[in-house]
Formats: sequence, C-alpha cells, structure tokens
Amino acid sequence: MLESTGSMAKAGSILLIFAVSAGLSAHDVRAADPGRAPMIVAAVQGGGGEKPNADSGAGTKPEMSPEQKMQTRFPQPARVGHLIGLPVLDGNDSTIGYVQQVARTPEGKIVLIVPYGKWFGWARDGGPLAWGRRPVAVPIEVVAILGRQINAVDMDRAAFEKAPTWAAGQSQSIPPNETIRIALGRR
Repeated sequence: MLESTGSMAKAGSILLIFAVSAGLSAHDVRAADPGRAPMIVAAVQGGGGEKPNADSGAGTKPEMSPEQKMQTRFPQPARVGHLIGLPVLDGNDSTIGYVQQVARTPEGKIVLIVPYGKWFGWARDGGPLAWGRRPVAVPIEVVAILGRQINAVDMDRAAFEKAPTWAAGQSQSIPPNETIRIALGRR
C-alpha cells in the first residue's frame, strides 16, 4: 500500500509539472484525473508565461532626469579649486580633457568647462587652446568624481562632439574657494 501511494505521488508530481509547462488551469488538472483529490495550481491560473505588453506602459519606469540620477549617486561637497585640472574620463577610461574652469549658467546650473578635441594638445592654465580643442560645458549632473579624476558617466564622446562650443560670456565663473556638490563615482 505504501508503495502504491509513492507511485501516486510521483504521478501527481508529473501531472503537476505537465500542467505548469502546458499552462493548464486547476480545473483542467482536475478534469484530467477525476478520481484524485483536486490539486491547486494557482501559479498557472492566468496562462503562465504571458509578458506585459510593451505599449501598455506596465512594468516600465519613467526615465530619470539628470538631476535625479545625480541624487542617486550621493553628491558630496567639493571645493571648486580642487576640481580644476582634474582629468575627465569617458567610459573606457580614456582622457577626454581636463577641467579648465567651473561656471554657473544664467539658469543657475553648474557646468565644468573642458577643452575637447580629437587630436593633440590641451589648454593650460586658462591659456589659449592648442590645435583644435574647443571648450565644452559639461553639466555637473552627468559626471561623478572618483578619486583624483572625474568620470563622464552620462555623457559619451558623441555627446562631446555634438555639444556647442562654450563662450566665456554665457556663464559666470565660480571662484576656487566656493564649495559645490558633485556625485560620487564607483567601480
């Protein structure tokens, strides 16, 4: 008797596995074996493997703004003078340029001024740009500091290429002794 009970348990398990893989409901399982006690197969009640429709918006998160992304990176205070001269790196840890200046736009946004160009040279001590490099305003929200370097987390090289050339009259320079907030990076 004990042996037949074990066989029935195996048959019930096989029937349950079949029901789950076939996407059958609990009613369908009971109809397949009317002499047995009813099984509860709640996990497959809706058909099992259905995915939410991408067009319905179910299960999708709205895109975060750069300010919200920066807040998730635990921004910390940093003196402006400590940021000047730091290298700005891309996702491959290649140097894009060096922070030449930190400025505040008329809208109140903080930007890092980084000379950018594909080839040769870089600006030194606020002097003239060398060999085709142009200043680009990098929003503080798209970078993160990692030790003695700044990573362009949400701005790739293509975005640097498309960014307009920054002009000194577009924003006001922030003094080196002022403290701003910059996001923390991690590896």
